[in-house]
Amino acid sequence: MKPWHLKATYQLYDLKGNPTEQGTWNYWWASPKVNRSSWARGDAEHSEWVTADGGLYRKDRGSPLRHFEKSIIETLVSPLPANMTSESSKESLDLKMLPPKKPELACVVVTPQWLVDGKPQAPSSGALRYYCFDPPTLALRMVSASEMTEQFNQLVKTQGHYLARQVVMSTGKVKLFSASVDTIEAVSPEDAVFSPPSDSILQQRTETAHGNEQTGVKAGPLVKKTQPEYPILSKMAREQGVVILSAVIGTDGSVHDLEVLASPSTLLAESAVDAVKKWKYSPYLLNGVPVEVETVVNVVYALGR
Repeated sequence: MKPWHLKATYQLYDLKGNPTEQGTWNYWWASPKVNRSSWARGDAEHSEWVTADGGLYRKDRGSPLRHFEKSIIETLVSPLPANMTSESSKESLDLKMLPPKKPELACVVVTPQWLVDGKPQAPSSGALRYYCFDPPTLALRMVSASEMTEQFNQLVKTQGHYLARQVVMSTGKVKLFSASVDTIEAVSPEDAVFSPPSDSILQQRTETAHGNEQTGVKAGPLVKKTQPEYPILSKMAREQGVVILSAVIGTDGSVHDLEVLASPSTLLAESAVDAVKKWKYSPYLLNGVPVEVETVVNVVYALGR
């Protein structure tokens, strides 16, 4: 592709789906090795420059980026994983037309294949991943995974590639994140925006795998799991459902940087965070080297009948 610039406006939401803070994201792309991202939300500003010599420069002010802000480049620019299946487990790919009676989408369903004592186990519905396309154009229209759904609307073509000018992420009927593309334009590769300013900080480049990619990453099994306590007040209020957390699994297998993405209630969110932060994994490996993994964890709370 020729060098380009994209500007988007995004909206964050609270646990009830009410809009909270709004921000803007700018992305300049000159080549796979030269690009820049900039976020602005309230009094917070963050910028990252990737340079031709392999450098990564950052300039930050205010509160840190949240999960959906950090993953906005995947959401808007590259929502499909590099490989539909990972090397860490066996998975099957199936085609499913939706809705069944009057199909509007062609969906690739990715199903994990687990073996216990040599016998295949039926996966839970939450383990399935759906990638749904518009049949005439094969443009991506929806992704459903980890209890979350992304919808891609207002498709346009830029440099021969489809781009959604509006993306909405939700769980059930609750909105989690939305973004609208305001500008798509050409840019010169010599533009000054690609040059880090003198007050930016050179970062040490580290390999980080993302939960929606997993390419070449061998998953480390969960070796220590603390079961969450079901809050008494939540039981009395008949609160149940899935708490969705983003988390980083460190090179030592510990869990940190937990963020609640969705929850039926504040009490269940607190219970899930208290439990998951005590979990321990075997380190995830990329080419035999431990790497940090950004992932999504679901904690299910279900009342007995």
